[in-house]
Amino acid sequence: MRLLRSTDLALRVLMRLAVAAGATPTTRQVAADMEVPYTHATKVVAELQHLGLVDARRGRGGGLALTEKGRTTSVGAVVRTFEGEGDVVDCEGTPGCPLRSGCLLRGALRRAQEAFFASLDPVTVSDLVTDPTGPLLLEISRGPKERD
Repeated sequence: MRLLRSTDLALRVLMRLAVAAGATPTTRQVAADMEVPYTHATKVVAELQHLGLVDARRGRGGGLALTEKGRTTSVGAVVRTFEGEGDVVDCEGTPGCPLRSGCLLRGALRRAQEAFFASLDPVTVSDLVTDPTGPLLLEISRGPKERD
């Protein structure tokens, strides 16, 4: 199973904001830190804000901040939201699979998908930024000028 780019970016944005320590980076700064297109980051940040995981303020003195809900949210919940709960394979597509009325693969893949999500449920965003990840994120967020 491979995560969508938006799911991957959502998790990285949450992790980046979890180590911000009072700073409020802009979406543009976070996009640069994560080396992703600004437009893609904007869409992901908007969804994270809609979910109540990120507080985004515009204008002078604005920026992004992780909410308490964002800090304690389950990684499994974030992945489910961004990935959707659809089947791993499209048995009903056009043309539909001729085995769909008696196939055991669909159920097995569904159970595997649920096991994947379940393994991420106990992990929180805060858990993701412990050593060594947290210090690495801080180093990335400082940028090349501040590292020298």
